[in-house]
Amino acid sequence: MTRQDAILSLRKVLLKRRDALRRALAGDLSLLTELRGETHGDVIDFALDAAQDEISSQLAEVESRELAHIEAALESMRDGTYGVCADCEDKIPLARLQALPYATLCIRCQREAEKGGASRGQAEWEATAPRSLRARDQGVDA
Repeated sequence: MTRQDAILSLRKVLLKRRDALRRALAGDLSLLTELRGETHGDVIDFALDAAQDEISSQLAEVESRELAHIEAALESMRDGTYGVCADCEDKIPLARLQALPYATLCIRCQREAEKGGASRGQAEWEATAPRSLRARDQGVDA
């Protein structure tokens, strides 16, 4: 299988996961709204509902973050930069992309970022932001 074939296969995986996350997020949010209107009970019931809402909210946040990563990966596929490390611009190995299809850094650059090469917030932004937005924020033409 060529690299291009593997990338096309990964695109299908990303599209399926994106659609599943969109459905899950839409369902979670509508279910929370629906359940909130039906709540009747004592203080303990309200406390349990609040705890469940918090868990659901945290799960939705994680799913939302993954969805953003996937959207960025699909955008990079459209603009032809998918599979290229955002730092060193080397090709990201297929094995890494198959393990994490929305990876934006090669393993070496990811390790450097995790060692503290960038602040946590900056590393997260660079991991999810499309290349054109990162370049704009740094004052560079993309």
